[in-house]
Amino acid sequence: MISIIDYGLGNLGSIVNMFKKIGYQSQIIHRPEELDQATKLILPGVGAFDTGIKHLQDHGWLAPLEKKVMVERIPIMGICLGMQLMTKGSEEGKFDGLGWIDAYTRKFQPASAEVKIPHMGWSKADIVKESKLLIQKNNSERRFYFVHSYFVSVNNAEDELLRCNYGNNFTAGFERNNIIGVQFHPEKSHKFGMELFGNFANNY
Repeated sequence: MISIIDYGLGNLGSIVNMFKKIGYQSQIIHRPEELDQATKLILPGVGAFDTGIKHLQDHGWLAPLEKKVMVERIPIMGICLGMQLMTKGSEEGKFDGLGWIDAYTRKFQPASAEVKIPHMGWSKADIVKESKLLIQKNNSERRFYFVHSYFVSVNNAEDELLRCNYGNNFTAGFERNNIIGVQFHPEKSHKFGMELFGNFANNY
């Protein structure tokens, strides 16, 4: 079962609807004990880094998630803030991140006034490495919908999955073993998001 974690932040209904549209059942889980039935996880999120970590902590998610992801190694996908929470920390806040990926979340520092923050809208994402998440029927370029003022900087180049350019290059997606993060919103990315969610449901 694909379980979408409700810790008080995120576009949960949109994610459920996208999975339903492509023919997969998913569920929103509201309590850590519901993790027991999960075979795949989605960690969504919109908003501030410290708020996200505090919500996870206050609602008792941290230890059960650590066990599920790092010990049982079930597949998990972090979306937008959910991706950033998987890093060691953020320039946006003072709290430690989950630390599942050797990476840090940094603020955009545009060199030109033409580069508006937040980065909002459709952008092309280039594939950096092969992945079961990126199998597709044709070789057309992938475009995804972004809304963010902070980006993930990975310390290990082999973790980078997708790269985007907005003023400068940044990591649009990472993957290490069972842990996946995407900075964009697949649930708002039409056919490209459907493909991504379908590959996650089928191939992990």
